[in-house]
Amino acid sequence: MSAPKKGDLSSTEKELFQVITAGDVQEASRLLGCKDVRVNCLDEYGMTPLMHAAYKGKADMCKLLLQHGADVNCNEHEHGYTALMFAGLSGKTDITWMMLDAGAETDVVNSVGRTAAQMAAFVGQHDCVTVINNFFSRARLDYYTKPQGLEKEPKLPPKLAGPLHKVIMSTSLNPVKLVLLVKENPLLAEVEALDKCRRVMELICEKCVKQQDMNEVLAMKMHFISCVLGKCASFLKEREDKLDGLIKCLLKGRESDGFPVFQEKFVRECIRKFPYCNATLLQQLVRSIAPVEIGNDPTAISVLTQAITGQVGFMDSEFCTTCGEKGAEKRCSICKMVIYCDQTCQKMHWFTHKKVCKKLQEQREKQEAESAKLRENKYGQRNDGVKQKEQQQHSSRVLTPTHTCRFPSQ
Repeated sequence: MSAPKKGDLSSTEKELFQVITAGDVQEASRLLGCKDVRVNCLDEYGMTPLMHAAYKGKADMCKLLLQHGADVNCNEHEHGYTALMFAGLSGKTDITWMMLDAGAETDVVNSVGRTAAQMAAFVGQHDCVTVINNFFSRARLDYYTKPQGLEKEPKLPPKLAGPLHKVIMSTSLNPVKLVLLVKENPLLAEVEALDKCRRVMELICEKCVKQQDMNEVLAMKMHFISCVLGKCASFLKEREDKLDGLIKCLLKGRESDGFPVFQEKFVRECIRKFPYCNATLLQQLVRSIAPVEIGNDPTAISVLTQAITGQVGFMDSEFCTTCGEKGAEKRCSICKMVIYCDQTCQKMHWFTHKKVCKKLQEQREKQEAESAKLRENKYGQRNDGVKQKEQQQHSSRVLTPTHTCRFPSQ
């Protein structure tokens, strides 16, 4: 069958595009089995069936097309868009993930020089930006599970690849969340295992910086994870309470307002230790964080998160006070000032929050009272203005008749 050309479609291929729009997976499967249907055929704009399915948010259709050999990196669109770009524009994180898992390249740019992550960010699809910026294929990690060159043993034992990949793919960079991921897997929560994982993270970081297409964002993330794993290893060596002790240190707030000083200093130190001093991202982070006094906004973790994942601090979404996960909805029932994922995170944080909970409650009540008083004053001023206007209108009606009285003739 000839190579696809823009707009050169058989009648069955035209039908396939219509079926994709309708979302009929069963009919699409039947059509893909026809001899005159090319899975990578192009419409007049250079869009493949996969691009259409991704843009329209049809996850099942995307899965079917990929199973039939759809080219996830086809770049024949008239403006250079790829399936990953269309997935990002659709706002569907599951489809974005599917494209990445199928081998979609993240560094390809369209005709205006934007990558898929930049396109998603441009239209406000920040969840898709997060998925793209945090993606690291399992195949790239598996490289380190095999002996290379003269090595007799791999740098990373195969049994650690799965647990480590889960840590790498975490969209929350909050150190508490990363420590919890280590703690929940017995294979990782050992000093020797952590040391090997930390070394692999450092190697990936170095590779990201020294490769032809430098990826400073991924390098910084790998470096940060390496620092967290190193801190976990040191606590396992030195502390009897082990990782529980590290979590408490990261969560412990100061007496005045509950701000986690240890966590802030730890994140700042991790950034400062980034081994490539000339990196543009490092300089941007330092400029953003250095002038900020500890305890004020923005925090180091919020600046780092925005730089790496694409999440922005002014979005409507709330983040868990304990682990930093996005979409937390449960508030402390007393102060209503801190938010958690669930009861587990609330219990984990209570040891330090209870010291400032009542103070935060008083602050909230004071703020609410002041807001209510302000609204009342504005409402009163508005009513006074309305009354004054009504009086003026009434005076105007009295002084300036608007009609002529007619009397019956005598």
